[in-house]
Amino acid sequence: MKLATLKQGGRDGTLVVVNRALTHCRAVPAIARTLQVALDDWEACEPQLRQVYEALNSGAFSTPDVFDPALCHSPLPRAYQWADGSAYVNHVELVRRARGAELPPSFWTDPLMYQGGSDSFVGPRDPVYALSEDWGIDLEAEVAVVTGDVRMGCSVADAAKSVRLLMLVNDVSLRNLIPAELAKGFGFFQSKPASAFSPVAVTPDELGADWSDSRVHRPLTVHLNGALFGQPDAGQDMIFNFAQLIAHAAKTRELEAGSVIGSGTVSNKQGGLQGSSIANGGVGYACIAEVRMYETIESGEPQTDYMKFGDRVQIDMPDRFGASIFGAIDQTVTRYPGAASPD
Repeated sequence: MKLATLKQGGRDGTLVVVNRALTHCRAVPAIARTLQVALDDWEACEPQLRQVYEALNSGAFSTPDVFDPALCHSPLPRAYQWADGSAYVNHVELVRRARGAELPPSFWTDPLMYQGGSDSFVGPRDPVYALSEDWGIDLEAEVAVVTGDVRMGCSVADAAKSVRLLMLVNDVSLRNLIPAELAKGFGFFQSKPASAFSPVAVTPDELGADWSDSRVHRPLTVHLNGALFGQPDAGQDMIFNFAQLIAHAAKTRELEAGSVIGSGTVSNKQGGLQGSSIANGGVGYACIAEVRMYETIESGEPQTDYMKFGDRVQIDMPDRFGASIFGAIDQTVTRYPGAASPD
């Protein structure tokens, strides 16, 4: 089943069911006005939403609405919880190697996670707003899950059962603001602006065999200014699966229905700069920082710039037949309007 939120009907939008081909949709106010309402009463709403989904796919509705991703908000325009992990330890290892630091052994057994801002996600076709290019504007292509209610201290097996929906994420980072924030020893805040999610969220069964072991086993495609920048496999080198990430987040607290848990930047282990880029036959990257890490390790300094105003990033995931599963995130980096640039 595929669900989306249109930018109408208030701050939390209007829930629509979208057909598998991402061409048509139908609002379902009699079932749930918003996605959060559906998640709060998933056991009752899910079977009804699925009936609408099946009817859309079979052509039972004579006049379904055309589905336009440009009219979409993120499936959850805001959420009670957004916690982003770092399940691809290869990415973390590269970051530390670039600054000459060793990777602590615990990173292979205990996932990293930060609590992001969830009061204002942006739509999949909305701009990436910033006030200055000097902030080091970077994309981060990820996968995320939306959970039902999760008990504190839940087992990994129970955490796996809590997954309701899957989405793609552009978890933008302002790289040049990160070092000063981390130096304070209190984590990210200014360096992590609003994230954007894919036009649709899908139930795990939509992926068939490509959803197994609480991982998505499909390539995540990233285009930067129209050129293929990366296509790493989201199921490969994911050291901590989503069930483990959820259980980690719930160790000391309950998670409420509608909590969003991210995978962190998708990253496959590769053979250095010369073998990692698309041009050299590698799978490329899901963030600019990663290619800059390879450049720093191999040549002493980075050569690739972070994104500038006017740059365009597209993030998508094809199924086995080449069709988009989630719809594409398609954003342009834009100077935030109506505000003076920082000194």
